[in-house]
Amino acid sequence: MKVTAIIQARMGSSRLPGKVLKKVLNRPLLEYQIERIKRAALIDDIVIATTTNAIDQPIVELSKRLSLTYYCGSETDVLSRYYEAAKISNAENVVRLTSDCPIIDYRVIDKVIKCYLDSKGQYDYVSNTLQRTYPRGMDIEVFSASSLEKAYHESSLDYEREHVTPFIYLNPDRFSLANITYTENQKQHRWTVDTHEDFLLIKNIIEKLYPTKPDFSLEDTLTLLNEFPEWSLLNARIEQKEIINEADNKSK
Repeated sequence: MKVTAIIQARMGSSRLPGKVLKKVLNRPLLEYQIERIKRAALIDDIVIATTTNAIDQPIVELSKRLSLTYYCGSETDVLSRYYEAAKISNAENVVRLTSDCPIIDYRVIDKVIKCYLDSKGQYDYVSNTLQRTYPRGMDIEVFSASSLEKAYHESSLDYEREHVTPFIYLNPDRFSLANITYTENQKQHRWTVDTHEDFLLIKNIIEKLYPTKPDFSLEDTLTLLNEFPEWSLLNARIEQKEIINEADNKSK
């Protein structure tokens, strides 16, 4: 069963333009993330899903430099971009990752994938975000290509097209769902990059850990932030953009 990680990436962030290619220790954040994802034992292929916009050409060039498959599709209809990326890579199972999670832990990726694969088709969708206990920035969703195809053909609302998976996880009567939880609740941590404050925190973490332990874990990061608790204050006031109210209303 081929497992394909598809990373959605674009330069046009409203709060921090060009964030995915901002550099730390002279390397772009997206390259760190790709390096970490490549360590996952259960991923067979990595595809970068970017847009046809000229501003995203540097992402294409990075993909070429790293010998990765890439697909350029719609900026706003991210679901169609994912679907087409899955088609060109002959994906059977998809790991959805976003490019604003540069310190994602490959061990967590493998844990979520393993739950999905071990179910032998019992689950259509497994993630660690249905009930959030992992730090934000460790977000992983795994689902079948057939579920993605159903979402692609049947999703009609804007938020379903923009966020890829709501059609799946908001329809538990049609799809079998499972959630992975962490050993303790660490959802207060924000290790995603959407603002300058987020970037400063991630920069501190990478500069401190990467030179001596490039494969640092989630636990290594927690230990570091216990040592430097003031770092977490850098982005403590940043609010995450949430899926719009149609999704909330549908889930109630």
